[in-house]
Amino acid sequence: MWNDVPTLLGAGLILLGIFILGYIGFRTRFPNVILYILFGISIAGLIHENEILQFSGEVAIVLLFFLLGLEFNMSRLGGMARKIWSSGLLDVLLSLFVSIIIAVMFGADLFSAFVIGSITFATSSTITAKLLDDKGRMANAETEYILGILVFEDLVAPILVAIIIALSSGDQFTGMDMLLLIGKILGLALIAVVLGKTVFKRFEKFLLRIDDEDFKIVLLVGIAVAFGGLAVSLGLSEVLGAFLAGVMLAEIGKIEQVEGTVSPVKDLLLPTFFVYFGTTIELGNGIPFVGMLISLVAWSLIAKVLLGIIGGKLYGLPKRVALRAGLSLCARGEFSVVIAGVAAGSIKVFGGVYIIITAFLGMMIFNYAPNITTKIYGKPPKKKKNLRVPTV
Repeated sequence: MWNDVPTLLGAGLILLGIFILGYIGFRTRFPNVILYILFGISIAGLIHENEILQFSGEVAIVLLFFLLGLEFNMSRLGGMARKIWSSGLLDVLLSLFVSIIIAVMFGADLFSAFVIGSITFATSSTITAKLLDDKGRMANAETEYILGILVFEDLVAPILVAIIIALSSGDQFTGMDMLLLIGKILGLALIAVVLGKTVFKRFEKFLLRIDDEDFKIVLLVGIAVAFGGLAVSLGLSEVLGAFLAGVMLAEIGKIEQVEGTVSPVKDLLLPTFFVYFGTTIELGNGIPFVGMLISLVAWSLIAKVLLGIIGGKLYGLPKRVALRAGLSLCARGEFSVVIAGVAAGSIKVFGGVYIIITAFLGMMIFNYAPNITTKIYGKPPKKKKNLRVPTV
């Protein structure tokens, strides 16, 4: 049926569907990511493996990671690493490696377990940042720690995708292959740094000379997509290449110019990625690995709460604030979708169901985080006002 619909009409109907769901999400403050994936699942029987939807989604993810990379110049990367590294490593241990062990205990082979562990690893930056803003918690004491964890996971996620792609080649993956993979990643990162310090050192002035916004879009999107394509040609992931392209341009003075040009294109295309991911989830045979799914959902929530309690203490947060931080990190979203998109068959279906469940539960736990903290630790003591007695 859908094959008889003109491509342009089909694209328009999908965009209108995205608008309706986005409006519903805006009015209800429900995560759009879940709605878009469910929309994709609902139309999977009509539109399966659509090349246009797949391509637009791939470009969107490239631009998403490109914009993320823009936030990290070399000095900020160094400062962030010094402050958050201990909590970040704890995050990797709890949310990645323990999840891998759980998957192996349920009978998964090492590669499948690594993919599943990677899916369960990262908190959704989009959902968490939006909830922090909606609930007026941006100025809270725990917000800096939460954002630091999100940044750390932003750095780890592209590397996980690169490793999964290398492992999924079908050939035997040896220690030498791992060294070669690390060498490729470091080499690509070095190219980005060198270009950022040389060719793109005066890029800001060049951008200011371009008055036509259309030319800026072509240039910046072209850089992001080309660097992503370079990574693919090296056997790495496009998201890693796009992220490094952002780091490459992060050295310019005002990244707002780049963000202002690229963000509208990313915002237009990004929902298509989640819709396309939904169309690849086939629930005809039911939900796979139900026991493992329940166990990993439970552990993934516990792991993030522990990350808040233990990692927050390492970061210097009081107990109350640390618990509130952990309860605010439970939602999974776009990074899990990216990693699940690399998977195939039942693992992709497992990933899709896992993401929907944890995104919803994470949102609910976030909303009740202050109340849960108050029930455990009681109401915070009121700050005494420093009243000054007027002198005559």
